[in-house]
Amino acid sequence: MQALPFATIAFVLYIAAAIWQGMTLVRRVPPRRGMVRLLAAIGLLLHIPVVVMLLGETPGLLPGLTTSATLLMAVVVNVVLIASLFKPVLNAGIALFPLAAVALMFATWLPNEGSHSGLTPGILLHAASSALAFALLAIAAVQAVLVGLQNQALRHHHIRGIVQSLPPLTTMERVLFELVWAGVALLTLSIISGLIFLDNLFAQHLVHKTVLSIAAWLIFTTLLVGRYRFGWRGMRAVRWTLGGCLLLVLAYFGSKFVLEILLSR
Repeated sequence: MQALPFATIAFVLYIAAAIWQGMTLVRRVPPRRGMVRLLAAIGLLLHIPVVVMLLGETPGLLPGLTTSATLLMAVVVNVVLIASLFKPVLNAGIALFPLAAVALMFATWLPNEGSHSGLTPGILLHAASSALAFALLAIAAVQAVLVGLQNQALRHHHIRGIVQSLPPLTTMERVLFELVWAGVALLTLSIISGLIFLDNLFAQHLVHKTVLSIAAWLIFTTLLVGRYRFGWRGMRAVRWTLGGCLLLVLAYFGSKFVLEILLSR
């Protein structure tokens, strides 16, 4: 329970950052990007010790569902903060900061199961590339939702509110595809390294994760080919991005949820 004070304060900071950025998006308050980044960054600084404590309490080397979610969300928040210095992706924090906050609270209250696996440089490469791929594609999912909202608003000639707060649609779509390109590159590395370095996928219950990850990779790759060859954009790009991200979430958390929560294994 020693992690609870850190998690609680981080929870409050993440929610505060998300609320302010959300109110900025609907033009209720002036933009304060520096303040939002600072709130989320302090939350992340408190988030990291919680992850360390949870990993220290995990039986085995591979963390269970709640610790995995908390660890991944720490990576996601970090990538959002860094990427927002160069690209207009801070609005992704409206959804991702609360998810990080909720993951923290679940991890500190729910029991966590771990599993044993030899920790080698190859497995570390697989874990790092998987986490970064998930982070970039999670940001891409939120970016896709914003592109969809912006697209629909412009189609109905609604040029106030969110549309005024967001960058031009062409910029939003360009950033979306940049995120997908980077995410697919890391997802490719993750899949290849997993197939090479992970032994006995059946015994480790990793077959479903591998299959779903490959399916997500195929969806994202089809989207990128469609963009390059046929100029796919707008709602088609939004749907393909969200479909790929849904499969990726199932790949990362679906099997763990079934094994640890439903089957208690």
